[in-house]
Amino acid sequence: MAATSMHPQTPKLALAKQQPKRRSEFIQAWRRFRNNKLAIAGLLFLLLICAMAIFAPLLAPYDPTEIIAKRGAEASAAHPLGFDDIGRDLLSRIIYGTRPALIVGLVATFVSVVIGVLVGAISGYFGGWIDTVLSRIVDTLMAFPTLALLLLLASVLGPSLTTTVVIIGITSWSRFARVVRADVMALKETDFVTAARATGVRNGRIILNHLVPNILGPVIVLASLGIGGVIILEAALSFLGLGLQRPTPSWGLILADGRAWIRQLPHITTYPGIMIFLTVLAFNLFGDGVRDALDPKQRGD
Repeated sequence: MAATSMHPQTPKLALAKQQPKRRSEFIQAWRRFRNNKLAIAGLLFLLLICAMAIFAPLLAPYDPTEIIAKRGAEASAAHPLGFDDIGRDLLSRIIYGTRPALIVGLVATFVSVVIGVLVGAISGYFGGWIDTVLSRIVDTLMAFPTLALLLLLASVLGPSLTTTVVIIGITSWSRFARVVRADVMALKETDFVTAARATGVRNGRIILNHLVPNILGPVIVLASLGIGGVIILEAALSFLGLGLQRPTPSWGLILADGRAWIRQLPHITTYPGIMIFLTVLAFNLFGDGVRDALDPKQRGD
């Protein structure tokens, strides 16, 4: 009787043991991340950029589309960064430019993660001809130069913020699919997946509820490292006229506007270039910190 009375409590005890273990792993990961000074610096800069994007109407001293001075007028106390090629306040345009950069970077990466995780999980779990077909699609997508493929799709679909997000999202998922496929192939033969199959759990539920949660760590790391690259792609498309369109404030558009005046008015291209560089660097430092925090064995030191 004693043995049977203890049996119903066993799952509760196991769950109680698992929850403190997960909290302990999270605390250890946070401590490793917190000790990485470069990662903390990257995180702080990203928080600053997010604040700029959210509170742009409050932080920008002027309307970013309003012409208020002559072309390339010098900086002053009221206009710390000067003016662009047609007399708009450059500081206001750079502040507002954080919005499309973050929207494209975060949303396009999210789209890539969703597609890549689903394709990779299905390919790795089922194997066989499904894996062969999906793997060939991934290989074909990775064989195309990314920027050339983006330019082709942007020219066909037409330039806009939505188009930029969609085309980057649907062309950048292959790297996530490869990582997820490899991890799922290693996990699908483990005991907990075998037990789930034996109890009659459907394949879709096994993939979504059992496999995907166990491979999110590498995906999060890859996504945090990839956002900076997406921001560069958005700036490149806007610079070439196939991304965001004027008069929308965008770092890539500001670079394009100042291209013809780079010798006479170098400040027009200097400041947005610095913002792109710092933002991409911050995402890379943050991604490196997340990688080291989640898997300290991956550190190079």
